[in-house]
Amino acid sequence: MPSPSSRLTGIIPSGKDGWELHFAAMMRRQAGEDIMMLSVGDHDFDTPQATVDACVAAVKAGYHHYTQLPGLPRLRAAMAKISTRCTGVETASSEVIATPGGQLALYAAVQATMDPGDHAIMVSPYYATYPGTFRAAGASFTIVEAKAENGFQPAAADIEAAVGPKTRAILINTPNNPTGAAYTRACLEGIADICRRHDLWLLSDEVYWTLPGAAGHLSPRALPGMAERTLVINSMSKSHGMTGWRIGWLTGPADMVALLVSLNLVTTYGLTDFVSRAAIEALENDYGVAEIADTYGRRREAFLAEVRGMNGIRVRGSEGGMYVMLDVSAIEPDCEAFAWAFLEREKVAVMPGSSFGDAARGHIRISLCQPEPVLADAAARLRRFAAGYTGQRERA
Repeated sequence: MPSPSSRLTGIIPSGKDGWELHFAAMMRRQAGEDIMMLSVGDHDFDTPQATVDACVAAVKAGYHHYTQLPGLPRLRAAMAKISTRCTGVETASSEVIATPGGQLALYAAVQATMDPGDHAIMVSPYYATYPGTFRAAGASFTIVEAKAENGFQPAAADIEAAVGPKTRAILINTPNNPTGAAYTRACLEGIADICRRHDLWLLSDEVYWTLPGAAGHLSPRALPGMAERTLVINSMSKSHGMTGWRIGWLTGPADMVALLVSLNLVTTYGLTDFVSRAAIEALENDYGVAEIADTYGRRREAFLAEVRGMNGIRVRGSEGGMYVMLDVSAIEPDCEAFAWAFLEREKVAVMPGSSFGDAARGHIRISLCQPEPVLADAAARLRRFAAGYTGQRERA
């Protein structure tokens, strides 16, 4: 057959995207093996019933048709209201475009700001799709590591050193996945200063802003001179318990949002009608938001109480989001080897930190998307595994 485009084959050029352990564990679990899945950020509970009921009502009412390309007007208004709360900047509907999930919002932000050959800066640890999203735009990127010993707070000087003549954008994620680090005001002010002086876009992934640890969440969009150069990625997946519904949005300058409608025209052609109407109800009524935040707050505290003081394992970051980041380098510097051996011996699937960039090497990410008794069992298995880990012989 004819060859595929280099754009497609270049998204994951190595053929390895960091999710190999998760998918292997998932296949083993589906085959009947008793695997504890702590490798993915998908809630273990259903979407709030009120949201489900709103969707069923919309289906029965005949909302089965095409919707406006930027999103239903009432949906955009609801998203704008939430964006005002998230970013601290009064947001109009014209500054919001609805997308099928946060990943499409990220894709739209990158497509909107990068031409082939342009350069971006990406802070590591990063969500695993970030590199491929830039490659899909034909853009190059430099990874700047936020060091574990600094609480995974990126240093402005390191970001500044990566700026070049073709740099157009910086991508950050706070509260951060995978580390749970919430970037401080000083950190964000340093990044904002770089964006203003070099006339750069700032792409700010803030999908975890409602979860515990983000009570003091600061969006860089609220800093002086940043509203006109910041694109904020948001989603209902984590905040409203709607991972499979694929509802997200992008907030930015109205002129940029107007241009992005053309991207929806040639990609998604709008959102699903009845899902959009369920999302409106969920946004306007905050269905599940407080309960979900409370759930992850309890789980985090309970799990951290179990692992703090564990020999050879140190908690890093972990202030926000729905994950805990553990430094296992004192036991095994190769976090992939550690994670695979943990899966084999204790039947627990976690994500190697290296899946999220070199800054997270020597770490594992634990998802809190399981009930507290399961997390307590996982902590006990981790304690037992770490105490008996034998390194090279473990992998033989």
